[in-house]
Amino acid sequence: MNWELFGICIYVIGMIYVGYVVSKKIKTDDDYFLAGRSLGPFLGTFSIFATWFGAESCIGTSGNVLRVGISGTHADPFGYALCIMLMAMFFAKVLWDKQITTLPDLFRKRFSPSAEKLAALIMIPSSLVWAGAQIRAFGQIIHVTSDFNVHVAVSVAALVVVIYTMFGGLLADAYNDLIQGIAIIVGLIILLVVLVMGLGGPEAAWQMVKPESLDFFKTEETSWMARWEMWLVPILGSLMSQELVSRVSASKSAKVAVHSAWRASFIYLLVGLIPVAVGLLGHVYHPNLAETDSIMPLLAKQHLNVFLYVIFVGALVAAILSTVDSTLLAVSALATHNLLYPHMPGLSDKRKVLIARIGVLLSGAVAYGITFSSDSVTEMVETASSLGGPTILVMVCFALFTKIGNHISALVAMGTSLVVWFVCHFVIEAEAPVIWTVLSCLGSYLLTVPFVGKVEEAG
Repeated sequence: MNWELFGICIYVIGMIYVGYVVSKKIKTDDDYFLAGRSLGPFLGTFSIFATWFGAESCIGTSGNVLRVGISGTHADPFGYALCIMLMAMFFAKVLWDKQITTLPDLFRKRFSPSAEKLAALIMIPSSLVWAGAQIRAFGQIIHVTSDFNVHVAVSVAALVVVIYTMFGGLLADAYNDLIQGIAIIVGLIILLVVLVMGLGGPEAAWQMVKPESLDFFKTEETSWMARWEMWLVPILGSLMSQELVSRVSASKSAKVAVHSAWRASFIYLLVGLIPVAVGLLGHVYHPNLAETDSIMPLLAKQHLNVFLYVIFVGALVAAILSTVDSTLLAVSALATHNLLYPHMPGLSDKRKVLIARIGVLLSGAVAYGITFSSDSVTEMVETASSLGGPTILVMVCFALFTKIGNHISALVAMGTSLVVWFVCHFVIEAEAPVIWTVLSCLGSYLLTVPFVGKVEEAG
């Protein structure tokens, strides 16, 4: 009997059951998307941590470190941990005070409904690509633990994720994140301890780490501008993602939102160092591994007994499910709350929740369609982070902290930055497209100010 696959099935069934039970409490779209704004410190902290600690945090990071050393950790764990810290430091309180459901709601209040819709359209592709990356990683785990080929495994993964996400909304997501967060921490610690002890203990393992792999600032293959780009992608690209903003908005209070983000960032950093350590030791066990992204699940399968391996696989599944359900909920919220509901007046709460669930289903189908768009989980995640996120961050800063500019400024800035991003990525293949996107958004907004002047918030 394949105990590993059996363990995955039991784990997933348990998560779906939690979603089913919680789904009975959902009466409005606010319950579905924001858990009724009821998250306390414990749920809030683990929901942020588990949502962010996804496939790239485990599979992608260990593979990158195995391939290039710790210089490949610009995103995980350091970039994303800093991203969450910045949310706690500057944005969590003021965003919670706005009492928004989605980030484009802020654009509607500060600018106009047109700016709201454009912001939603900019944010949706990013979450879809991120979801596709998580589904791909889930499929790789099923492939490693079963006889399914990769395409069949990814298809099964997509189906499971969509069913799991449709039921319980963000409240079920938060409860599952608590379970999943604990599973992630336990599973990664078990693997690291087994690998280190297998090499003779911490001191012996440290002696086997390649000295050149510890060069954090290695830049032989990239310029300093490209290096800055690598750091800015996870920070600027993810700081204003709907996945993170929804956790802030779903907190019981501004204080809970701020403190949850602080705690989650520190947990993320500490736990994120474990895949880094696995990557540093990976060459000892597999010196010529071609598919570096498979190093972590491969080591677990070879060095853990059945019981421990089931725990570890459950941890990986936890990391992925806790991220992908959040991305699908984010897409559904943006598409329904900001794009559909304004054109469908008079909808009952029950009908809104139904449409939201259909939105999750369609989002999952689209994410599955783009799952094979890249060979690298990390590459897909970084693409998602750079797609629209930097533009939204610049616009949120203007909306929250200034009174200059109006909806014309917002539309011009977002439109200009989209064109610049596309040209930099696909036409001239610029070295630092995110940097140029941010500068174009900032510059084009400010250029309109002399013509539109100072405005008050729209309401």
